[in-house]
Amino acid sequence: MELFSKILHIKKISLFLISIKISHIYAFLALFLLFSIIFLMYTSLMIRKKIPAAPAIRRLPSYLQIARQAEADGLEYLSGTVISTELNYEPIQVRKDLSMTGIVGRPRRGYPVKPLVKSIEHFLGWDNPKNVVLIGAGNLGTALTGYQEFAIHGLNFVAAFDTNPDRIGKYIHGVPVLSLNSFEENVKNLGATLAVLTVPSSQAQQVADLIVKSGIKAIWNFTNTKINVPDNVAVQREDLTSGYAMLCAAIQLA
Repeated sequence: MELFSKILHIKKISLFLISIKISHIYAFLALFLLFSIIFLMYTSLMIRKKIPAAPAIRRLPSYLQIARQAEADGLEYLSGTVISTELNYEPIQVRKDLSMTGIVGRPRRGYPVKPLVKSIEHFLGWDNPKNVVLIGAGNLGTALTGYQEFAIHGLNFVAAFDTNPDRIGKYIHGVPVLSLNSFEENVKNLGATLAVLTVPSSQAQQVADLIVKSGIKAIWNFTNTKINVPDNVAVQREDLTSGYAMLCAAIQLA
């Protein structure tokens, strides 16, 4: 009897331990699922802050250029194969990229050219003109205001700002150059939604702060400095030296 009672006692303890173990497993699984949900929510939030399919968006202007040329040539349809051959892309990549715009091609004919042009322009927002201010009216800024393709894409330079007295009060490619000291005062009346930054790198952050304070939510940064802005302000940095570095590397390997 004593042996039987000990066995029974051990069995009770074992069942208790097993129940504890199972409880811990369920607790662990519940905790794991909770953290998984939080992680997914955080991840989805971060994804929403990023531009979806950014590489595809970078390819769309090339497609648009070919489509516009086809339109100028009087073509009614343009195939994805022709576009892919012209740009040395895979046809399936072109079709996938264009599907983002909502355009639908026809078997054995391709995409209707006029709707294709409109679809890409609308997806990129280029059918909605944007007023732009330039900060830094030096050589690079002057060159950018003179680039006629911007106007075709709905980019309208309404004013330039600088600190150089020799530039203030003059015009560059028809764009008036105003004093940077009057930026906050003038920018509200210009209806600008985008700022192009071409100042010296040492002034980039200070000017970026001024742009953010004015309420502009998009900055095209042509300086070689990374600027810090709030999460609700979009920044696109164009580092020209990086492109030059790639070319130099290609020359070295040739």
